[in-house]
Amino acid sequence: MNDILAELTEARRDDAARREAEVPFVEMLRRAEAAPAPRDFAAAFQASSTPRVIAELKRASPSEGMIREAFHPVELAKALEGAGAAALSVLCEPHRFLGSEEYLSAVRRIVDIPILYKDFISSPYQVAAARAAGADAVLLIAAVLDDPALKELLAFAHGLGLAALVETHDAGEIERAVQSGARIVGVNCRNLRNFACDVSLLKTLVGQIPRPCLRIAESGMHTAEAIRRAQAAGADGFLVGTALMRAENPGDRLCELMRPEGA
Repeated sequence: MNDILAELTEARRDDAARREAEVPFVEMLRRAEAAPAPRDFAAAFQASSTPRVIAELKRASPSEGMIREAFHPVELAKALEGAGAAALSVLCEPHRFLGSEEYLSAVRRIVDIPILYKDFISSPYQVAAARAAGADAVLLIAAVLDDPALKELLAFAHGLGLAALVETHDAGEIERAVQSGARIVGVNCRNLRNFACDVSLLKTLVGQIPRPCLRIAESGMHTAEAIRRAQAAGADGFLVGTALMRAENPGDRLCELMRPEGA
C-alpha cells in the first residue's frame, strides 16, 4: 500500500498553497485573531467519573471507505454533546475523508464543548485557517513533522490560543513530541502509513507519556471494554469516530461506550 499519510499531507500542503494565493497569510491571521476566543480543550479532560470522549464527526476514511452516507454534522454534534461528549473532532480533509472546514464552523456555532480541527497540517497557514474557522485545538502528526516544524507549529498554535493534540505512534515520537513542547499527546493505534490498527500499543505506550501531559488514546475505541483498557493504561481521553458514525443513533452509542462496568 502507498504511504497514505505522506500522500494526504502533500495534498493538503498543495491545497493550502493555492488557498494562500487567494487569501494571503496576513489576512488569514487577521481572521484567526478576530475569531471568537477558543474554548479550553485541555480542561475537558479533567478527572471525571465517566470516560472523557472526543467524539469524531467523519463521513469517510481511506481505510473504511464511506462510513456515514447521511452525514449531517450539526445534528450529529448536538446529539453527541447531549450524550456527554467532552469534546468533538471534526474531519476537515476533503479528498479521502470527505470533510470540510464548513462543517467545523457550522458545528462551532451550536455547541458549547471544544472542537478539534482534524486534518493533515504542516504549515502555520493551516493552523491560522483552523483558528479562523473556529477551532479550539488542532491535530499535529509527529510522523510527518520534523523537530523544527513540530516546535514551530506548536508554538504558533499556542500563540493563537489553540491547544494542540500531538499524535504519536511509537516511543520515539512520544519523546519528540514532549521535547517539542507538547502538552497533549495522543497515541494512535492506527498506523497512518498503511492504516493497520494495533490496540495493544496503548498498553505499552500511553504510560510513556510523562505527566503533566494529557494522554489521549486514539483509534480502536469500538467498545466500552476497549475504553476501559485504555483508561487502565493511563489514558485521560479517548477519541472515538467510526464506532459512533456507523451507529444508527450515535448519541445512544456514545452513552453505551461511556457506561461504567457492570452498569
